Amino acid sequence: MTDASLTMKERTRLARLRLTAQLVAARPSAAISRPADVVRRMLAMQAQDFPASVWAVALRLPGGTAAHVLQALTDGSIVRSWPMRGTLHLTAPEDLGWIQSLTTERLLRSASTTHAAAGLGPREFAVARDAVLGALTGNRMLTRPEMYELFRSVGIAPEEQRGYHLLWHLAQTGVICLGPPLQGAGNQAQRQSFVLASEWIRAPRLLEREEALAELARRYFTGHGPATVRDLAWWAGLTLADARLGVEQVGGELATLTIGGSDYLLSPELLDAGPAAAASGVFALAGFDEFVLGYQDRSAQLAAEHVQRIVPGKNGMFLSTIVTGGLIAGTWRRTIARSGVAVTAEPFGSLSATVSARFDREARRYARHLGLPLIAAAAPEPA
Repeated sequence: MTDASLTMKERTRLARLRLTAQLVAARPSAAISRPADVVRRMLAMQAQDFPASVWAVALRLPGGTAAHVLQALTDGSIVRSWPMRGTLHLTAPEDLGWIQSLTTERLLRSASTTHAAAGLGPREFAVARDAVLGALTGNRMLTRPEMYELFRSVGIAPEEQRGYHLLWHLAQTGVICLGPPLQGAGNQAQRQSFVLASEWIRAPRLLEREEALAELARRYFTGHGPATVRDLAWWAGLTLADARLGVEQVGGELATLTIGGSDYLLSPELLDAGPAAAASGVFALAGFDEFVLGYQDRSAQLAAEHVQRIVPGKNGMFLSTIVTGGLIAGTWRRTIARSGVAVTAEPFGSLSATVSARFDREARRYARHLGLPLIAAAAPEPA
């Protein structure tokens, strides 16, 4: 059974509990006061769209702004790299290595054919690794174009995606990660430098494989639950057997919510307290937000007929979403100009006056996050 087969009441309950677990609609907590607290609670947050990932963290932090998140990336209290699914994520620095210890072997095996077709094999990876160690050792950093020129200088042309594949391989194997945001872009910074992971991450957490699987399950269901074991396996890119092994080790620490014949795991505290009152409100979530990307089956919060609106053309690019009452009700986009930022809603259907007013408030919150005036917050007629 999928979430889509649930009643509207069941779907709404699941979605609002997820908004609460994910800190979108969190109850006030002294434990969540810094960007690192948000990321640590979530374990990993998808981050290939850099500005969107900054907003995804900031909106979960009381009073959070882009400046707060960029400072956390600058001081290394959160880190951006490739820990899972071949995709950039934000993690706490101490978590990156042990997550990669679970995911890297499978990912490298999956990517081997692509790498071979690009002319990349053990020799090229070793040459690139040696060059990067020589260039970055001593707390030095390079931009992406500079990394590509470094590869070229040792005989590996970065064109035809070879440069990207080398960066990914070096990051996935723990040699490099992304470091401080590049200077000069202010709250709209969109790029980061590359650094040696061993120098940037000074206190990695070391876990044996079964310990790591247990920690993964514990943290995922605390930060994303209610969710299923299949959701965990998909999210982390693990086999279902490994996901089940992790759950078996921490089963006593988690609660089970059975809805529509399926078992969903979550923290006992969330099951007892229920969704936060704020979960019935309106939110302007980031593109690629974990509320959407945190689950294999996201049909509780996203109706099947609207999937194409979130991922136009099935191109893998997840748009920013409007959430109301726990359910995704549209998309939104921003346009930055010299005079400020314009935020435009593109709802799936007509929005009530109350929802429109609440979306306007979220648009103003987004503008404050960037430190820019809001030019407009408009809700056009649905397409």
